[in-house]
Amino acid sequence: MEMNDSARESWPALMEQAQAGDRPAYTRLLKALVPVIRSQVRRQVADDVLTEDVVQDVLLTVHRVRHTYDPAFPFLPWLMAIISARAIDALRRRGRYQQWEIPEETLPEPVSQPNMQRAESQQELEGYLSQLPLRQREIVEHVHLREMSLTEAAAHNHLTVAAVKSLLHRALKNLRRFGANHDRS
Repeated sequence: MEMNDSARESWPALMEQAQAGDRPAYTRLLKALVPVIRSQVRRQVADDVLTEDVVQDVLLTVHRVRHTYDPAFPFLPWLMAIISARAIDALRRRGRYQQWEIPEETLPEPVSQPNMQRAESQQELEGYLSQLPLRQREIVEHVHLREMSLTEAAAHNHLTVAAVKSLLHRALKNLRRFGANHDRS
């Protein structure tokens, strides 16, 4: 659906009225935006179900951040930034949680490792990790063993992402040093 220029030109005024508490103006604005949002989302997201989820997410975001719009500036770039951010977020979430099915016959044969070797490897890993300071060990366990994202590990440990990165860097540096010392002996 093509955007009607005269309707598009009314969006900043409608948003300004909505910011002032004019519900009918806000309703007219949202009704005018839905087809535009849907059209833009479809360009970025191929899945119809996900498209509708993103449209709803965009509308919620517009509602939540409507106070940030400055009527002195064009409305469309403000809206497009929201649409783009929500579409990217949705695609990332879908990619992170999507289950990929792989036919069993294409999977490589599992490498058999005797239980004794596996136990020794586990003990060796635990030995290295036990040499780390507690915070470093926790970060390594969360990020590398439990496969948490840096953001998730930061939230879980009540730290910033920068602090998690720093702890992880120091931990991996220490582990490399421990490994090099072990190889020499």
